[in-house]
Amino acid sequence: MMANKAGNTPLHEAVKHQWSTLALKMLEMEPISAHIPNKEMQSPMHIAAREGLDDVVVNILEYPWVPVHDEFSAASNGTALHQAVLGGHIKVVKILLAKIKRELTIDQKDSNGNTALHYAVQKNDARMVMTLLEHKEDLAYKCNIDRQSALHVAAYYGSTAAMVELLIHCPDVAEMLDKDGRNALHITVLNGKLDAFKCLLSHVQSVEVINRGDTPLHLAAKLSRIRSAIILLEDRRVDPCLLNRDGQSARTLVEERVVATGKMDANLLYLWEKLKKSEATRCKNKNLPPDVTYQSLRDRRAASSSGNDEYFQLGIETYTVVASLIATVTFAATFTMPGGYNQISGTAIHADRTAFKIFVLSNTVAMCSSVVVVFCFIWAWRDPLKFKLRPLTWGHRLTVVACHAMIISLMTSVYLTVLPSARWLAYLVIAIGACTPAAVVLILGKEVIYVPLSHYDRLQNLEEIYLCNLISC
Repeated sequence: MMANKAGNTPLHEAVKHQWSTLALKMLEMEPISAHIPNKEMQSPMHIAAREGLDDVVVNILEYPWVPVHDEFSAASNGTALHQAVLGGHIKVVKILLAKIKRELTIDQKDSNGNTALHYAVQKNDARMVMTLLEHKEDLAYKCNIDRQSALHVAAYYGSTAAMVELLIHCPDVAEMLDKDGRNALHITVLNGKLDAFKCLLSHVQSVEVINRGDTPLHLAAKLSRIRSAIILLEDRRVDPCLLNRDGQSARTLVEERVVATGKMDANLLYLWEKLKKSEATRCKNKNLPPDVTYQSLRDRRAASSSGNDEYFQLGIETYTVVASLIATVTFAATFTMPGGYNQISGTAIHADRTAFKIFVLSNTVAMCSSVVVVFCFIWAWRDPLKFKLRPLTWGHRLTVVACHAMIISLMTSVYLTVLPSARWLAYLVIAIGACTPAAVVLILGKEVIYVPLSHYDRLQNLEEIYLCNLISC
């Protein structure tokens, strides 16, 4: 029963190191030691549950329950059930739920008001969420001290699997508001959790969740969450005509941001134009704040906005340089065919081989794609703000296509010239070339096929995209 400086008894140390046999022997000698808290307000029961020691947990529960103090049950670490959920031990959770006692109810909260379900959604453990809700479904409606339901917490952490499970059992939980009057959709927009945002939007049935008060569209426009705002505009349930509590539409919030910050890049202009178009088609007979013109927005941009322009200009310059290099290399490859030319007829020596035909096609694709990119980005220099997001996205994709086509050209040309004398080398080059696109996708994921729209996401990821494109080339 003696404790060290951390307040741990020998039983604390035994379960902490997962020594089940030793822990069971100590419990046999002194069962009450299972409920003694250390300085972190954790009992051996807590630690055993977190470490997944189901035999120890079962042994503790077999003895008469020892009542605990209120401050212990409401400790920041929560109850043993909280700890089992946090550790992801479904077997321990089921044991606790089956033998749960009066002093430890399933909806008991930690010092921040979080239930075990809040912990489960934080870990994005759909199976754990299902287990808890099957035991007590109204647990989904329990809130913490910030009036956040489990769905709010799942939205904050981007826990899509847990969100789906919650909405299957309790679809109306999406209507709950936190202390700031925000539902789960607001939370995903606020924290930039795009996958969770899409998941919620596809599962939420209530139109009020999408169009009530300061709507998610208002928040997306205010924070310049471009992709989220565009997804909302494409959803016919979303009403772009609604005004927030200050009498502003999503469009005027974008305009206000431009005035306040003096910054407006191409992506923000694209969103502004989409909002204007939506209002023009769906809000004809509604009293909305007056429109402003593109020129007036340009005039409001302060000198401090050069940071966005410099960033955008750097992106245009990088794409143009990469595309120009690819066009130059592929054009030169046309006149230096692998294997050379027949001195009599002037035709390529390997013209009748399949690998040569693949080389010609991939080389043509690389050159034509890069030429299109060069032409597209030439126009961007005239007015970066008028250069739309769609050409920027397609310019990025065509650059990736050109880089991958160059890899195919490399593999086929080496195959044609090296295969007769060094078959292993030809196959090795093909293997390395085939792994290069896979490596790019592994590093960048979705960023390979689209340009990140969030300003901060772009700043963080753009350099990696460019470097990987150059490495691929």
